[in-house]
Amino acid sequence: MFNPKDYKLFKTGIGTACGFAIATFSLVLYPSYSSAETDYFVGAGVGYQNDRLDGAGSENGEDAFVQLHAGAIIDSNHKVAANYSYKDKFSQSLYYVSYDYLYGVSNRVSLNGGFLLGVGYNDIQSDSSVDFVRGLQVGTSIKISNDWSTDVTYRYIHQDYEENEVEIDNTQQVVIMANYHF
Repeated sequence: MFNPKDYKLFKTGIGTACGFAIATFSLVLYPSYSSAETDYFVGAGVGYQNDRLDGAGSENGEDAFVQLHAGAIIDSNHKVAANYSYKDKFSQSLYYVSYDYLYGVSNRVSLNGGFLLGVGYNDIQSDSSVDFVRGLQVGTSIKISNDWSTDVTYRYIHQDYEENEVEIDNTQQVVIMANYHF
């Protein structure tokens, strides 16, 4: 049976705080942007990820990963998305929300920078854990047509994983995404 006290994320109260912060953020922003021009999207991509591990018996954390996301671009300058990524090594799953400010270089190309908050599941050396993740990201978006775009993004993610003297110091990702807009 599920007991929240068994998970490090809930022991620290971070899970509850994140949920409250996301709900509050949504309720505060929704009324002000409800009349804004909104472009919804879904997307998928692949990338390279390196987890820097410290501690006894730590191993190489490099591997490919896949990512899915869905979200909205509000007034052509604000992108919010719910994201999921999976890396086979360590059976790592990351679930997070992200925000990017989009700076238009031209009507087809924009530079973006933002942050992410969420949780990660890792299974390293048979020790699994659900932990808080947060990070920064920068990249570029290219509008291919009215319905399609592509993103290339670099992310620096800090994870709170620390089990049996093994710690994930940081995670770095480079990903290319294809997005469908509707």
